[in-house]
Amino acid sequence: MVLVTGAAGGLGSAVCHFFKKMDAKVIAVDLELSLLETVFGSDKKDFFLFSVDLTERDQTRSVLERILIDHDRIDIVCNIAGGFSMGEPVHEMPDSKWDFLFDLNLKSILHTSSVLVPNMIENGGGKIINVGARAALSGVGSMGAYTASKSAVIRVTEAMAEELLKENINVNCISPGFIKTAMTDKIYEKFKETIVSKIPSARLGEPDDIANAVGFLCSDQSSYINGETLHVNGGMYMA
Repeated sequence: MVLVTGAAGGLGSAVCHFFKKMDAKVIAVDLELSLLETVFGSDKKDFFLFSVDLTERDQTRSVLERILIDHDRIDIVCNIAGGFSMGEPVHEMPDSKWDFLFDLNLKSILHTSSVLVPNMIENGGGKIINVGARAALSGVGSMGAYTASKSAVIRVTEAMAEELLKENINVNCISPGFIKTAMTDKIYEKFKETIVSKIPSARLGEPDDIANAVGFLCSDQSSYINGETLHVNGGMYMA
C-alpha cells in the first residue's frame, strides 16, 4: 500500500499514477477532496482519496489512523506535499511566510511520520521518500524561507534514515530542479531564458521524471540506498 501526499498536484499525481501502473494500491492525500476528485475521479475504484490539512498534527493523526483502520498497513510513504514562495529578503520576511513554508514543507513530513513510522516498524519495514529542492543546497536571495525549509527536509531525511535503518525502513529524498507543473508555469514564463540557461539538459523536467526517480527509490534495486538525496534536475546548477 502506497500513500502519497500532495496527490492532487502535478508531481503528486504523477507519482500516484506511476504506482498504479505497478498495480499498487494508492492512497491519495491532499488538502481538499474536491481537488482529488478533479484529478482522480470520484468513484474511488483506482485510488483511495482522503482530504487532510497536513500542517495540523491532530487532524493528520485522526485521518491517518482512520486510513490504517481501513487498510491495516502502509508500505511506502511519498511526502510530496509542499509549497513555494519568494520575494522578500530575509530581514523583511514576515513570520507568516516562514511559518507557512516550514509548516507545509517540513512539518507535514513530521506529522505523517509520527503516525506512519510506528506502523511501518510494527509491520517490519518500508520506504519513505521526502522532497527537497535543488535550491536547498545553498542560500538564494529572496528565497530564504523556501531554501531553509527545503534544506531542513534534507537534514531530517538524513536523521530519520539513521534512526530507522535497523527497522528496515529506508528514508531518502528527491531533489527536483525546475519541473514543469501548473505551479511553476508562471515563474517559467517570467524567467524563461534565465531558467533554461541553467539547465545543461536544455529542457524542463517533467513530473514523470520525478515519479520515475521515486519509483526507483521505492524498489528493491535501491535497498542499499539510505539517507541520500537524489538530484533530478537535468544537471541544473545555480549561477
